[in-house]
This record gives sequence, structure tokens and C-alpha cells, in this order.
Amino acid sequence: MKIICIGRNYVAHAKELGNEVPEEPIFFMKPDTALLRNNDPFYIPDWTNEVHHEIELVVKINRIGKNIEKRFAHRYFDEIGLGIDFTARDVQAQLKAKGLPWEKAKAFDKSAVLSSTFFSKSIFPDEEAINFKLDINGKTVQESNSGLMLFGFEELIANISKYVTLKIGDLIYTGTPANVGPVKIGDHLEGYLEDKKMFDFMIK
Repeated sequence: MKIICIGRNYVAHAKELGNEVPEEPIFFMKPDTALLRNNDPFYIPDWTNEVHHEIELVVKINRIGKNIEKRFAHRYFDEIGLGIDFTARDVQAQLKAKGLPWEKAKAFDKSAVLSSTFFSKSIFPDEEAINFKLDINGKTVQESNSGLMLFGFEELIANISKYVTLKIGDLIYTGTPANVGPVKIGDHLEGYLEDKKMFDFMIK
């Protein structure tokens, strides 16, 4: 099982970090050891002073595919969940400044929060208008919908499969909207897909 994460898939988020808006999807990988499930607490690693939350819609692949055409990409997923791509922003900035890969800042243990529940995409009237949000301590800090993605689900699947064979159970974290920010010990995080609470956990 692979965790494939999309970067800069929302214009406002790309701009808030001072990045260019991409002309095609940008993706990177996290190992399966990055998964954080079942509302387990997230422990801030001792080697970073700035972990940021990035709420994301997550697509689960349901069949093997390579070089998938966009018009057929809808056949390769039927469930949508919610996740967080935790990022050690201080470490990422240091690595980027040196022109180095930044897996240390993205792929560390328990950095990929995943909802225990996935919903059939058939329950959503419009795949391009799926609302989601992240609350911290009862206050909404990130909120968006799938229609604001630069590259939609089908386009992401088609693009990724040109380079990497997709397999059953693979997860695509489809990118985060604007207003990423730091978490601290004692924070209470709740994620919602439409009106459904998808995760509820603490920062320790």
C-alpha cells in the first residue's frame, strides 16, 4: 500500500507558502508507517519545533492501473475519506533551502492521519463540490471543497499512473487548501467531511 500525496493543489495554499502554481500535479510519497488511525493521539516529534496541519480529501484506489486515461479514471476509486498531512515546516524549509529532498519533513512516523471511515463517492451529489473542514479546539481553521482543487480526482489518478502503477488500497491525499498552521500540545483536532465527523484526536 502506497500513500501518494499531492502538493500545491489549491491556488491559495500555493500562494500562502510563496510557491508557484503548478501546471501539472506535484506528488510525493509517504511510507505506510506514516499512517495515524483510530483517533490515536499525535505526538509532536522532538526534532521539530513547528508541525503544521494540512487537511485533505483522501481517495482510496480499488483496482490496479497503469497509464490510466482520464476518461476511465473514475473506475479506479469508489470511496472518499479524510486525512491530515502533518508537515514539519521548519525542517522542510531548511531542506528546501539546501535543495535537498524533504521526506524527513513529510514522511515521518504517524504524519498521515487517516479517517477510520470512508464513504462511497455515490453519496455525494457532485464530486466537484465536496465540503470538508478542520476544527482545532472548536474553531474552524481550514475549510474548502473539492471544486477548488487545481487537479480533480480523475486527473490526479491519470497523471500519477503515468509514473507509478496504482494498486488496490493505495491512498491519494489530494492536497490541502489555504490556512495551514502549527499545532501544539493539548490541541483537539476534529475533521469533517460534509457534516460527518471523520476523526477526533489530541496533540501530545
